[in-house]
Amino acid sequence: MEKAYEANIISCTKELTARERIKLKDMSNAISIDAMLEDDAHAIIEVDYWATVQVHNEKSTNKDYEKIVIVDTAGTKYVTGSPSFKRSLEDIVSELKEAGEDSGFAIEVFRKDSKNYNGKYFITCSLA
Repeated sequence: MEKAYEANIISCTKELTARERIKLKDMSNAISIDAMLEDDAHAIIEVDYWATVQVHNEKSTNKDYEKIVIVDTAGTKYVTGSPSFKRSLEDIVSELKEAGEDSGFAIEVFRKDSKNYNGKYFITCSLA
């Protein structure tokens, strides 16, 4: 019997306990970065760790997709499926890791107007 919904962690910036894995895969109590940015132009997140979660959802138009889940230092979860956000976050973490500074950092998340689609925007982040 195939599951209608399944989430699997495909990468994480820290080793997780079984309880942490279960909590991380449950995105129902995570704050949507996309929705959060509708009210505010930007937000700062003090990053504790983050993960990429592969989702299979039979009830979705796109049945297989990835979500980025960020856990802040207070334990609050944030989630987005934005590819531009993921690329920016990976670039930040990669460069910080090369410098040996990949822990204890904050990111500013924000929307930018799309140059390709008039009236549309994309979500990204910068080191805060």
